[in-house]
Amino acid sequence: MRFMLAWKGMALGPTSYYGVLRREICGGMENEMKYSIDSILIRENTISITGWAIGDVLADVVNYRVETKKHEPVNFQLIPLKRYDITREMFQADGEYEFGFTIKFLFEQGMNYRLIFTCGSRKLIEPINPIKIASQKEQIPTPWTRFKKLMRPRTILNGFAYLKDFGFEKFWDKTFRTIKGQEADYMKWRREVLPDGEELARQRNEQFAYMPKFSIVVPVFRTPERDLRAMIDSVREQTYGNWELCLADGSGSGSHTPQILESYAKRDQRIRYCVLEKNEGISGNTNAALKMATGDYIVLADHDDLLTPDALYHCAAAVNREVRPDVIYSDEDKVTADGKQFTEPHFKSDFNPDYLRNVNYICHLFLFSREILEQVGGFRKEYDGAQDYDFIFRCTEIAKEIYHIPRVLYHWRISATSTAADPEKKRYAFEAGARAIKDHCARIGLEVEVEPGMVPGYYKTTYALKDKPLISVVIPTKDHSEDLKLCLESIFTKSKYPNLEFILVENNSTEPETFAYYKELEEQHPNVRVVVWEDTFNYSRINNYGASFAKGEYLLLLNNDVELINDDCIEEMLSYCQRDEVGIVGARLLYPDNTIQHAGVVVGFGGIAGHTFIGLYYQDKSYFLRASCAQDYSAVTAACMMVKKSVFDEVGGFYDGLAVAFNDVDFCMKVRAAGKLVVYTPHAMLHHYESKSRGLEDTPEKIQRFQGEIEMFRKRWPEILENGDPYYNVNLTLRGSHFGLRDWEREPSRKQ
Repeated sequence: MRFMLAWKGMALGPTSYYGVLRREICGGMENEMKYSIDSILIRENTISITGWAIGDVLADVVNYRVETKKHEPVNFQLIPLKRYDITREMFQADGEYEFGFTIKFLFEQGMNYRLIFTCGSRKLIEPINPIKIASQKEQIPTPWTRFKKLMRPRTILNGFAYLKDFGFEKFWDKTFRTIKGQEADYMKWRREVLPDGEELARQRNEQFAYMPKFSIVVPVFRTPERDLRAMIDSVREQTYGNWELCLADGSGSGSHTPQILESYAKRDQRIRYCVLEKNEGISGNTNAALKMATGDYIVLADHDDLLTPDALYHCAAAVNREVRPDVIYSDEDKVTADGKQFTEPHFKSDFNPDYLRNVNYICHLFLFSREILEQVGGFRKEYDGAQDYDFIFRCTEIAKEIYHIPRVLYHWRISATSTAADPEKKRYAFEAGARAIKDHCARIGLEVEVEPGMVPGYYKTTYALKDKPLISVVIPTKDHSEDLKLCLESIFTKSKYPNLEFILVENNSTEPETFAYYKELEEQHPNVRVVVWEDTFNYSRINNYGASFAKGEYLLLLNNDVELINDDCIEEMLSYCQRDEVGIVGARLLYPDNTIQHAGVVVGFGGIAGHTFIGLYYQDKSYFLRASCAQDYSAVTAACMMVKKSVFDEVGGFYDGLAVAFNDVDFCMKVRAAGKLVVYTPHAMLHHYESKSRGLEDTPEKIQRFQGEIEMFRKRWPEILENGDPYYNVNLTLRGSHFGLRDWEREPSRKQ
């Protein structure tokens, strides 16, 4: 019998790895150690406790001890774990610090235990009650349970610190979002979008021009009977009938699964299975199932997960598109162990290769043509723990057409036996995932280094610089010489990049201090040049004019009101921009209080286009960490934008019909239309003091001009406004920047 209690932290704890009740217990006040219990697993007679513990400083050593309630010592196994997320969040540092732990020990029925943390003279005690743990039921927290967690003394202290740092408005917003959660919203939202009986009946009767056969391949290993039956039943309930279910059972002797599989195979001839002589591991068992597959397309599924009833119907519809895809994936969510509640919907981007190199966002549902399978072969055992990641890379590398179905077609079961629930597996899974990324990049000619990302399962992939070409920094400017000085000095003093030229485009300044500063710059910095644009303000024309003087292979377009934060900012942007398939690279821009001003642009926000995650603290966890991961977007802001000079010239620079608004978005759209990617990297960070030089759009003339530019953009790019931004998702709202659920009544869409 296996039980799991997973606790979701509120203030200091890291992301819950598919846990649903995870709590955080942080002891002490100032100058004391802190700790968090991430998960407790009970497997037969063994307790496995995973979490983290820290002292006041990086050098502090926390010691662990397990004893009975009667203070008798208990032998235990300690497995130190590297917790890069805690190192960064608590100490703003990087390094190989083992703040994490997994502690295992044998327990006796009826006996209670204590896990004791010591650091110097400090001591904290965590009670462990096996009976209470085993009796806990998995359920999605309610607003009331979240509120009670917020009332814990330590959480209140953390809340006061947050209030002091960020003010009441941001404090209230964070508190409200924590209490409300997204789970209840999603359960209600889901009920509104589920197909009804009439729609499911219609799907069963539909005949497509091409009726492909789908082979669902499933490796089986000691699956709980309830979960195995639920998975098989979810396949049998499909509204599209041309499928086969191929199951390879590696459970070994004494397992109940062969009898279950046999009974289903007798009832439904589309169900096929084989019993393996021994467990071949996840890759070997999957390959055994693949050998049984005879379908036109192969669908991957796990032995305890669920397909929605319309999953294969929508896959068949996708296969019948005008351009037939050879790789398809869908959105997904998670289902509790009892199968009654659904949570954590992942509404994904269309194919996003840069995001994929940071996390396996594709995951489930994933299917591919037989031709793809014949080219890539099966799963590779050396990547066990990240075997799907490696396989997805190999498929997408050769696929001619990759199609994303923006619907939840797959329910991923929250399970105590998953990699997400067992941090011991996370270590080897991370290493396998890092190898998968490196090997993928090597195959396509990219040299990279891979580090742990913000939380386990995510990565930071860094591209090696090929050389250090000349970069022309183009800055339009008008007065506000102090702002310009702050911008330039941040580059002069912080940036390590050696090969820069600066082109300052002067436009209608009037203050003597401005011209005195220009003279000083040109005298002290031979790589600085001031050119004059004497016409009225037109951002597009000014940048095009400045670029005409550039001698560099790359342009770095900057506003005069930005300030570099990290010293490798330019190298980070260049490492992406140097790739042949990339045209533009944008950065993460922060307000002075270190909340996000720009983390990519979604076309459709606010009716035309807008920035993502505005106002989110830069270290907070965004929707599937999209603010913290490099990825492809439709557009980025030109307040800080690097672009190949050759690409700039090829597309004709900025469109001068857009004088102030949306010209950077329009420029990105032109570059994408030329077949190049637009990449956002969060690892190039700048402060942005946002348009201090030009003021607000607050006069009748400016408002009229702004409305005219909106209409101009609509005429130039109607398709993306009609169909939706491919790097967003039609199920997410266009009324906010934080990737919330779409209200279909208030936000109808023709793409449903």
